[in-house]
Amino acid sequence: MNTPPESHEKQVYQNRRDTLKMLGFGSTASLLGLFGGMSTAEAREQQAKPQYAVGAPTVKIKSVKAIATAPQGSNLIVVKVETTEPGLYGLGCATFTQRAATVIVAINTYLNEFCVGKDVDNIEDMWQAAYVSSYWRNGPVLNNALSGLDQALWDIKGKRAKMPVYQLLGGKVRFAIPCYTHAGGNTPEEAADSVKKFMEQGFRHIRIQQGGYGAVGATSDKPDFKAAGFGGETDNYMNVQLYLKSVPKMFEVVRKQCGDEIELLHDIHERVQPIEAINIIKRVEDYRPFFIEDPFSPENMKWFAQLRQATSVPIAMGELFNNVNEFKEPMVNQWFDFIRIHVSQIGGITPAMKVARLGEWFNIRTAWHGPGDVSPVGHAAHAHIDLAVWNFGIQEAVQFSDKMKEVFSGCPTMNKGYMSVNEVPGLGVDINEKEAAKYPISTKSNWQVRKMDGTIIRP
Repeated sequence: MNTPPESHEKQVYQNRRDTLKMLGFGSTASLLGLFGGMSTAEAREQQAKPQYAVGAPTVKIKSVKAIATAPQGSNLIVVKVETTEPGLYGLGCATFTQRAATVIVAINTYLNEFCVGKDVDNIEDMWQAAYVSSYWRNGPVLNNALSGLDQALWDIKGKRAKMPVYQLLGGKVRFAIPCYTHAGGNTPEEAADSVKKFMEQGFRHIRIQQGGYGAVGATSDKPDFKAAGFGGETDNYMNVQLYLKSVPKMFEVVRKQCGDEIELLHDIHERVQPIEAINIIKRVEDYRPFFIEDPFSPENMKWFAQLRQATSVPIAMGELFNNVNEFKEPMVNQWFDFIRIHVSQIGGITPAMKVARLGEWFNIRTAWHGPGDVSPVGHAAHAHIDLAVWNFGIQEAVQFSDKMKEVFSGCPTMNKGYMSVNEVPGLGVDINEKEAAKYPISTKSNWQVRKMDGTIIRP
């Protein structure tokens, strides 16, 4: 009977392996040269190196492009960095929901030209170069584009190392990531009922709001500016006095009905005057908030010194910071307790890690901003940092719709108040570009909030 060619080749290969095992290094090297088509010197060098000491080959950036999609309604922008290694690419979140179209131009036109031909491993150098390449420092459009590039490069580095990104940041210091979720209603009682439902799901940290931010939507009052035909049709109205009265009452009712064990959070969202924010924080101090978020707008940072003298309530800040240097003075002065960075806006994983490490020296914890208008890639970037930094505080929870999961595979998952990542090399999230194309983005944004007379209220 004739031996099949495949079996013959396997037998020859096995005989070669057995022969090599029985011989010493010198003979082995010679045989490697004979069987493998390499010189004896090359064979000796390869034999002398253990596998971990064999460096990875250099890989260059082939192209950088933006992928736009809106499966849950909010505009999402993802950066895809393709490389010269076949099949190797990285994804990063560059979402700027309110000005998404301009970010696409920045990525496809400027970042692509800037990056092509560069070594994918040189993340720090590329970040620094991109940061100053426009001469004027960042800005929200360029910062989002840079954030997407940075995250994509970390994704690639993890894939090349065959490790999840958190391993490259130092490895896990916790088994999963504690998260807070959002509860609310138009009355304190409705807010308390919402809290109870999330407590049953295992959440130990819950942010409470009455209505939307600033109690928007919690009243049916018609503002005078609407009657006067002032402002836009979709502009929202905030009754400042109603909000200031409602928050302490909401804390009182929720704490009374839900007990002392649950950790309660609240977001002022910079929508009241600084002195009003100080007074409202003092009034909720007895209800032991886990933190109060964004009491002042970035234009009013010096008020933090007065706030610190007035109350011991923990404060979270930084969601609206656009330049990584904005964190330095507040952290050195310990004006707040939680770093509220929007990682897909501040410049990506590279600067976020620097701020997190600085926070450890001043006993300031992380609390990355993780709203629904961040892509699953961006949420994964938060989670990988959360797993690796010791001074982690809390993470904003997220739930993905079925449509979102059709576009993005490998999304972070939630279970009993904890977030976990997809345990594969890189950030762990991939995108189906054909599915993404089914959900085009828009250019509409509805962030205008006004007082009774029509004055714009700053977020």
